[in-house]
Amino acid sequence: MNHIPYGYRIENGKAFVDEKTAGQVRTLFEAYLSGNSLATAAKKAGITTSHAGIGRMLQNKRYLGDAYYPAIVDPDMLTAAEAERIRRAEKLGRIWEPKEEKEVVHPTAFHMSEETQRFDDPFEQAEYAYSLIESEGP
Repeated sequence: MNHIPYGYRIENGKAFVDEKTAGQVRTLFEAYLSGNSLATAAKKAGITTSHAGIGRMLQNKRYLGDAYYPAIVDPDMLTAAEAERIRRAEKLGRIWEPKEEKEVVHPTAFHMSEETQRFDDPFEQAEYAYSLIESEGP
């Protein structure tokens, strides 16, 4: 069974808005959108949870309402909170975008001089063989 989002209560298998905690959720959104940090907005709302938990609350689409949960916030408020979160993350350089990997082409052909010496030590022989490489590539 999934965790019940903050702001709701379950009675007889049906989700209802818990007005006290739902008011805290609305206050959280309003405080965050007015420029407060996640921690300050949570403190103003009277919610005690982790920084990441507050961030997840501001992204929780269940607060818009669905087949099971009634709505607590309107779509404009959730959209504005997400846009503000992204704006702040970009400002702080916290947006991770994967870098395009450059294709590395390893040479598979090379030209070398004719081998004229032999060494008993395999490491010396390998060093000598590598020294005979004149050019890499087709």
